[in-house]
Amino acid sequence: AQLAHAQNQIVIGAIVPSSGPFAEWGRANTVTLQMLESEINKKGGVNGAKLKIMVLDDSAKPAQAANDVRKLAGDDKVLAIAGPLTSTACEVAFPVANQMKVVATSQASSKPGVAEANRPWAFRNTVDEGVLTKASVPYFKKAFNIKKVAIIYDAKDAVSTAIATKIMPAVMKANDIDVLNAQKPISFNTGDLDVSAQVTSLKALQPDGVVIGADYSQAITVIREMKRQGFTKPVIGGTPAISSAILQAAPDIPIVAPATFYAGMSEPRAQKFVQDLQPLLRKASGLPKDVEPSMFDANIYETVNMYVDAVKAAGVTGKPGDLEKDREKIRDYIAKLKGFEGLAGPIAFNEHGDAVKRYFIVEGRNGAWTTKVRGCSVEGACGK
Repeated sequence: AQLAHAQNQIVIGAIVPSSGPFAEWGRANTVTLQMLESEINKKGGVNGAKLKIMVLDDSAKPAQAANDVRKLAGDDKVLAIAGPLTSTACEVAFPVANQMKVVATSQASSKPGVAEANRPWAFRNTVDEGVLTKASVPYFKKAFNIKKVAIIYDAKDAVSTAIATKIMPAVMKANDIDVLNAQKPISFNTGDLDVSAQVTSLKALQPDGVVIGADYSQAITVIREMKRQGFTKPVIGGTPAISSAILQAAPDIPIVAPATFYAGMSEPRAQKFVQDLQPLLRKASGLPKDVEPSMFDANIYETVNMYVDAVKAAGVTGKPGDLEKDREKIRDYIAKLKGFEGLAGPIAFNEHGDAVKRYFIVEGRNGAWTTKVRGCSVEGACGK
């Protein structure tokens, strides 16, 4: 089925934070999408048309993310959008995707309810932090004999705030762990370089373990300061904590976090993805020389592959006059998707627009992540 599109192109949009506090994730996402575009076009494209992925930078700013959705959907006439990355950006951009009737699937947002509040066009190729925490906390408790914890978090970031002030305290309580500062968790702001006063207060609480609600680049600042003050208690975080960089900050401090993908996994598909992408990431400007593919690279790679499958399977024409119908076909395809072959196993979406996929509770120490618990975001929907 040759496409009758004037430029004979299938155009997908992507929104990533290539500048600002999450620039490392956004730049790596961009390299991942370039690799995917080239992979698909080398194999003959999509139904005989070339795949073109238009990547816009939202700097992780909500207003910019909303404008990016307007531009991609309105001016660039994309069939679907991968992104935005942060929950803070999704909360503002997803309503615009609904208004413009275009699918937007986040590669990282995991604050509970963000896609659910913006049905039917918003999806997330991620598992809700609330679901993951219910698996990570019991492991953390047992592995390190945790009876009491203290919380520190990045107050400027939506998912970090949700993890620290709502999700973790509730799950800790359900597991009979005392949260020493539940009423007044210690906070800092994205970009703060000095958190010595906060870590001193944290240390004074004498917890058995520390909850850090922050993405890895901000968590690194806290972990380095903990090491400097000789406060080497085990740390638990959410999915934003997963990064090879965080393991270099203080190799002797164990870190527990949930992931649906990480660079050292044994799954063959995941290994091939790492093998193909890692050299490209390490050559790219603006990325650390020892960078590894992240969970968010894996998620955006899977998302665009889902869109490509939708174009092939759902009779998407790519003709300018069919844009509205094409977008609906993609939405319906993604909503009903079952058994998509993800990098770590099959993926489907639940009625809230969140992914049903395998997850791993991993522990990082001495520079490497290892899987400690394997599970599934909805029992029965994916194999152990």
